[in-house]
Amino acid sequence: MKLNSMQVKQTLNQMKAHVLPDDHPAATQFTDLFGDHTFFLDANGLKVLEPTDAVGMQSGEVVCLADWTDATLTTLRPHEPELTGTIITFREMIH
Repeated sequence: MKLNSMQVKQTLNQMKAHVLPDDHPAATQFTDLFGDHTFFLDANGLKVLEPTDAVGMQSGEVVCLADWTDATLTTLRPHEPELTGTIITFREMIH
């Protein structure tokens, strides 16, 4: 799921992570491996959101795609996508 800037901001307000900028060298590699997503890095690894209607509004479930292999958080090990059970909800902004 590729997010717009408002969705990224709302996601970061609901989970402790950093967004990987689209121009980061690893972003191209991740897109090749996992498809076109907005990628997030947290203390546990690489995450993306997949659309869900679990809460009756526009939302996405956090999916883990790779775990850190070292204590310095410099190397990721990809694995089968794992649903985390964390749901991010998006609120429409009215101008």
